[in-house]
Amino acid sequence: MPLIKNVQITFDCAEPERVARFWCAVLGYDTPPPPEGFGSWGEFDRAEPGRRGADHAAINPVGGEPRLFFQRVPEGKVAKNRVHIDVRAGTGLVGAERLAVLEAECARLVALGAVHDYTLYADGENESCIAMRDIEGNEFCLD
Repeated sequence: MPLIKNVQITFDCAEPERVARFWCAVLGYDTPPPPEGFGSWGEFDRAEPGRRGADHAAINPVGGEPRLFFQRVPEGKVAKNRVHIDVRAGTGLVGAERLAVLEAECARLVALGAVHDYTLYADGENESCIAMRDIEGNEFCLD
């Protein structure tokens, strides 16, 4: 039986294009071009009968990371995510150097519209990480 090698992470959201732009800025991903003959994904969506605009958006990795897909849903977020993304900004760093990198990345993401929930400081066993939320309230961590 062949192994599955590709993974896509899907977000339910109210504004797919807006959330996709946020995550592109966070991760350095690219947005795929719309189908031939359309100037945007929103134009493509509006061309389908019964669609009111951009009901979905996707962003593609630069490298081997998973593709992210954003789909419009009518309901808002009501509970904590069961799955979240760890943005690995401090990989290989420890102590004060790691914390400084995480805090600088946190400041960049807050300027993009993210919310800083709290910082977990290194405790001798675990390194520091920062809990955050994206522009629609989805939890993620700077690790």
